[in-house]
Amino acid sequence: MNIVKDGKIPPLWHYGHEEHDVIGAKTFGFWLYMLSDALLFAGLFAAYGVLDHTMNAAGGPTESQVVHPIAATWQTFAVLSSVFAYSLATVALKRGNRAGVVLGMLAAIGLGVVFLGLELADFASLFHAGATPFTSGFLSAFFVLIASHGLHMVFGLLWMLVMLVQVLRFGFSTAVVAQLLNLRLFWQFQASVWVCVYVFVYLKGTI
Repeated sequence: MNIVKDGKIPPLWHYGHEEHDVIGAKTFGFWLYMLSDALLFAGLFAAYGVLDHTMNAAGGPTESQVVHPIAATWQTFAVLSSVFAYSLATVALKRGNRAGVVLGMLAAIGLGVVFLGLELADFASLFHAGATPFTSGFLSAFFVLIASHGLHMVFGLLWMLVMLVQVLRFGFSTAVVAQLLNLRLFWQFQASVWVCVYVFVYLKGTI
């Protein structure tokens, strides 16, 4: 069922009882997943914090030799811009503007791909220099933390592609709107995690 009314998506409390229950239940369930994901990243940050010392470099590259804050700054710009683009898609969603949603999501996808491209280029340069996850405990923690976030970004981009198809095919049905709102939470969370990575890994590594 399409829930657009008078050309706009009504606020959650204006939905019928059925739509309110579906969207509310799916959003609550997704928040529980997000909490578990936050615990995962908390563990990864803790592991990195323990292993980021010179003694854990095993004679290989140290933290200051591995992190590239300038490249990470561009990545930060890309991921935050992607979140902004998706926010514009959300504004279009509230107005029932299907074209605006599609354009905003396409921009978010493009910027997300730029982020992943920069990350892969950074990984390639590290591998070329002999800095791999098998070199030391520090590099293992570094690669696992960054790659885990990168895999979440890949999942988010695939999710966006699926939602693009659903928006074009089904419009703004209750199920589609619920998924778009959950995707917004997921994408914003990934941006927040990356900001933590940028500060805790890349900026701290230059000190």
